[in-house]
Amino acid sequence: MIKSLITMAILLHAATVTAHAADPRYPDWPCVQAKVPEISIPAVWAGPAIDDVASTWKDDADVVALVERLASRRIPLAQAQEAVTDFLARSRDKTKSGKLIFAGLFDSLNAQRSAVLNGLERVMRKQREAVDKIRTDTTALQAAQGATSPDQTKIDELNNQLLWEARIFDDRRRVVTFVCEVPTIIDQRLFALSRTIQQEME
Repeated sequence: MIKSLITMAILLHAATVTAHAADPRYPDWPCVQAKVPEISIPAVWAGPAIDDVASTWKDDADVVALVERLASRRIPLAQAQEAVTDFLARSRDKTKSGKLIFAGLFDSLNAQRSAVLNGLERVMRKQREAVDKIRTDTTALQAAQGATSPDQTKIDELNNQLLWEARIFDDRRRVVTFVCEVPTIIDQRLFALSRTIQQEME
């Protein structure tokens, strides 16, 4: 069992590196999805320019509270859209309020997205380190097993250590597969909410 786990760890790592080596700009990127470092405003917003409110949305406590709710993926999209509609329905200046909401949402979701991207690349670096450690410990185990007078205690310790390392590697791999979807989910949420904001501003 341990041999198969170790082999799987090394092969999976090699496959991941090969699959994503096509883009030399991001050697630590572990996902099948192409890495897009950040979202551009024109890609998600066709409303009025937000230059005049880009740094002032944090001055409005009501907008800040709403943005925090909208940016939370725990809040279903439909509820978030309803919150936008309700907020703008009460606003005396829908255009200004809509711009403030979008500016805050754009900043917040872009920050979330950057944190996810950085986390994924950090895990990829840890996976590389894990594979190197697995190789080193495998060599040590083989040497211990081939010794003239094998130390069974040491062999058992190395076996257990390798099993643990391989399992951690596989657990991380499973998490990465799931987390690789998150940037796209964030993009879709930002696009959907920006459309709702624009519709309510009209």
